[in-house]
Amino acid sequence: MMRSLVARLSGGAWLLLPVLATGCGGPSLQDEAQALAACPAQPQPFADRVASYSPGLNAGFGQQDFPGIVLGPPQGAGAGSGSVDVLSLGRGGDIVLEFTDVGVVDGPGVDLLVFENVFISPIGPYTERGIVSVSEDGQTWHEFPCASTDAAGGYPGCAGTTPVYSSPANGVSATDPTVAGGNGFDLATLGVPRARFVRVRDAGNNPNGSPSSGFDLDAVAVVNGYALCQTP
Repeated sequence: MMRSLVARLSGGAWLLLPVLATGCGGPSLQDEAQALAACPAQPQPFADRVASYSPGLNAGFGQQDFPGIVLGPPQGAGAGSGSVDVLSLGRGGDIVLEFTDVGVVDGPGVDLLVFENVFISPIGPYTERGIVSVSEDGQTWHEFPCASTDAAGGYPGCAGTTPVYSSPANGVSATDPTVAGGNGFDLATLGVPRARFVRVRDAGNNPNGSPSSGFDLDAVAVVNGYALCQTP
């Protein structure tokens, strides 16, 4: 069994460092330690692998830079201008991202941030909603409720309703929900202790013009995390 110890990082992020413990009939401490791959020089709290991508109708924007365009940190352009560093999923399209350095764990408050290219126009916010699910093994999924037709209520539970303020160029932390922008998700809502995979599915009722139909994914970031690798 793997237990975790929480440590506060700069920029508002939490990282759960692995503390290995044995249980009756479970793997030994040595077995679990050997199971962890070595960390890269700078472990990142962002999705770093695309497990699957199923584009929907009128997808296409950003595919020339796929998969890198959805990996790593967000490229936010602020409230007045949606980022073009995004992948359009298309109507009903979905994508599954995996974390290999730092997984998501249920900690204090928001555990995960999902970034889209929302912007505020003179007549109000322009949103494209996405439905977010999480999984520990990539097989069993837990979906956050998303009221994708509740415009008056601000589409509670959906991704793609808040502008993105963080980018590598401006120094705004991508793992601090109070400044990063994007939409936050708390694993406690689903009763899920941790996750290594995140799935985002276009809600199916967004504007549908080629080649940028549907939810436009920028990035996914871990706020509360646990180590999936071991330092030397």
